[in-house]
Amino acid sequence: MDISALNEKIRRESEFIDILFNEIGKVIVGQKYMLERLVIGLLGNGHVLLEGVPGLAKTLAIKTLASSMKAKFQRIQFTPDLLPADLIGTLIYNQKDGNFTIKKGPVFSNFILADEINRAPAKVQSALLEAMQERQVTIGDTTFKLDEPFLVLATQNPIEQEGTYPLPEAQVDRFMLKVKITYPTREEELKIMKLNSTQSLPEVKQVINPDDILRARSLVNEVYMDEKVEKYILDIVFATRNPKDYGLDELSDLISYGASPRATINLALGARAMAFIRRRGYVIPEDVRSICYDVLRHRIAVTYEAEAEEITSEKIIQTILNRVEVP
Repeated sequence: MDISALNEKIRRESEFIDILFNEIGKVIVGQKYMLERLVIGLLGNGHVLLEGVPGLAKTLAIKTLASSMKAKFQRIQFTPDLLPADLIGTLIYNQKDGNFTIKKGPVFSNFILADEINRAPAKVQSALLEAMQERQVTIGDTTFKLDEPFLVLATQNPIEQEGTYPLPEAQVDRFMLKVKITYPTREEELKIMKLNSTQSLPEVKQVINPDDILRARSLVNEVYMDEKVEKYILDIVFATRNPKDYGLDELSDLISYGASPRATINLALGARAMAFIRRRGYVIPEDVRSICYDVLRHRIAVTYEAEAEEITSEKIIQTILNRVEVP
């Protein structure tokens, strides 16, 4: 494989990434970390779970991203009384001709913002699960393929837990990334204040189209990954399952169960997408490390002992990254 030729090809084809970030930057101040992860989810054909307090531009970010590529966007507010039909659609009886017609729901879009996803009951979660995993929706006895690209961006509030339903492990595992968003810096907040004191936010123009994303996805799969980097990814994931094999005996009583094979797949995909965003045709260990927390934080279950000692999955990931040998 000619790495230099591949590198040049990726560098040329990834030019739209900078244009995309510049356009989104007209409206979103800072939050580079979140925006990068959204694009990685898009390039890796995976969904993103966002966790952060209200008012951190989660809704505005996904709406702006959709506007910049003229894609269909739907925001769904998840509530305890939400029904699966409110999400995917339903069959409506037509009295005139005695037939049922299909009324499609808001899930038939490119970008779905599932706001406060943990407020909806299990039936709604299972309806969303089919759309997320199979990229299809079944209404009655008819199955519809969803348009590509299809990205579910779900948000959950880490503060208020009353009236919420814990997400099933099977569903949480379907999210490629779980991103924790923090407050903006003092300088960024000053820019936000000035930007929002005007009559209206700047208008976001279309700079790419959905076909550009689909083409970029095939290029992401071409990004070169050395066998040593592949082994490094496996070492990280297997260290969450069998910490003693990696000299991490102290983690054995802290991990209830480790990361699933989806973590391995998504670490590799995320690292390739990160290399693409950074306009490289090859993956380096730093790409893996930079995306590692987002891929693993929701896939490692900690024990009661860990909770008692206030040890989170992030602290466990940090210990693993510090101890597993970097190629």
